[in-house]
Amino acid sequence: MKKYSYPTVLSIAGFDGSGGAGIQADTKTISALGCYATNILTALPVQNTQGVRNIFPIPLEAVEEQLDCIFDDIIPDAIKIGMVHTSELAKIISKKLKQFPEIPIVFDPVMVATSGHQLINQETIEVLVSELFPLSTIITPNMDEASVLVKKKIETLQDMEQNIEKLANLGAKSVLLKGGHLKTDVLTSLFIDRDKTIHSFVFPHFSTNNTHGSGCTLSSAIASYLALGKNLLEALELGQVYVHTAIEQALDVKTGNGNGPLNHLFNPNKMIKNELE
Repeated sequence: MKKYSYPTVLSIAGFDGSGGAGIQADTKTISALGCYATNILTALPVQNTQGVRNIFPIPLEAVEEQLDCIFDDIIPDAIKIGMVHTSELAKIISKKLKQFPEIPIVFDPVMVATSGHQLINQETIEVLVSELFPLSTIITPNMDEASVLVKKKIETLQDMEQNIEKLANLGAKSVLLKGGHLKTDVLTSLFIDRDKTIHSFVFPHFSTNNTHGSGCTLSSAIASYLALGKNLLEALELGQVYVHTAIEQALDVKTGNGNGPLNHLFNPNKMIKNELE
């Protein structure tokens, strides 16, 4: 009897009980794209569509044991990293991932809440840059997070163009600077690769509040396409198309009283089966 395996994506991220972001969004996205999702829980935010009420930490030993347990059993084909809110946590994750340099890593550096409130302190940001950026195939900051990283306000496409190389010089192999917060009729995101070539991705701007978890969704979609064997540029293009469509498919839906989620399951794929040798 033939044996098969699933392309597997590991999400290292926080919790969202309202189902729109964090490991919930990651698992929905990874599954919808035909991959098998595994999870490492880094934090327990108490949140809904209207905002974060509290964040309870996960003990460092628990995160370390989760990492050891998963990697002892299911080696992922790609990794997505989301909420890493302490320097100690970053160091623990980095220590484990350094053992697997061949696995592509998509890091969505969650630093700023939708309200504009900075979620992590400067020391933690510095450790994220020194420990996790060099391990990352790509980082996917939004404009607010990029502003924190380059210590300069990024509000326009011109600002993005002027600062993306500074982001690339922080140590990650490549950067996708997301333009979802642009106040324009079209949204432009910029990708700079390891050769410092810049690519643009342009999509129409929808008027909607249903974008909760879009960053989590995009990073896990990119990781999923990498796990499926796409190159990075293909994964970026396909991942952004997936998120754009998931937002479009949720335009007329009300979930909660705040910023609603995307429609992650607008057209789910069957789980991909790869024949084992």
